[in-house]
Amino acid sequence: MIRRIATLLLLLIVGWLGWVAILNLPGRGGSEVSGKVQKNVAPRVSPSPSPRAAAGKLIIPVTGVTSAELVESFADPRGDGTRTHGAIDIMAPRGTAVLAASAGTVEKLFDSKLGGLTIYVRRLDGGWIDYYAHLYSYSPGLAEGQKVAQGQPIGTVGSTGDASVEGPHLHYEIKVMAPGEGWWQGRGVDPYPLLGGK
Repeated sequence: MIRRIATLLLLLIVGWLGWVAILNLPGRGGSEVSGKVQKNVAPRVSPSPSPRAAAGKLIIPVTGVTSAELVESFADPRGDGTRTHGAIDIMAPRGTAVLAASAGTVEKLFDSKLGGLTIYVRRLDGGWIDYYAHLYSYSPGLAEGQKVAQGQPIGTVGSTGDASVEGPHLHYEIKVMAPGEGWWQGRGVDPYPLLGGK
C-alpha cells in the first residue's frame, strides 16, 4: 500500500515537473524568442512602478550619464505605430560602458532582429529582469549563468538591431516577473522614475 502511494506521488511530481518545463519553453508567450520577433505585438506595460520596484535602488546603466540627461520615452509609439516602446533609450557615444543597473544573473545573451546584441539579467530576488539592447559588444568573458554585481561593466553602447547608426544608445527595460516566467516574458515597468528621471 505504501509503495503504491509512493509510486503515485512520484508520478504526480514527475508529471508536474514536465508540465512546468513545457510551459517555460521558448515561444510560450514571449515577443522575442530564439532571435525571432512577433510583429504587431505591443509589450505589456505598467505606466507606474510598483512599490516593490521602487524599493530596489538602481544605478543608471551607462557610464557618465546623469539623471538630468535621461529622457522619458517609455510607451512612445514605435515602428508604424503598432508597437509601443517598453523602455527608455539612454543616449551615449558608441563604445561607452554599459553597467549592470542591479546585481543579478545573466539569463540570456543573443542577437535579435529588433534588439541587436542583447543581455537579460534576472535580479537576485528572481522577480525582475533588466534588459539591455542595441549593444555594440559584450564585456569580455560575459556568459549566461554568470553572476554580475551592480555597476559591473557588461557591454558597450551601440546601434545594433533596429537602431539608427547615427544615434547609438542603450535601450533599457525593466520587467516584473510572475513566478515561473521565462526571460522573454514579464510585464514592463517604466525605468525613467526609478533611475531618478525628472
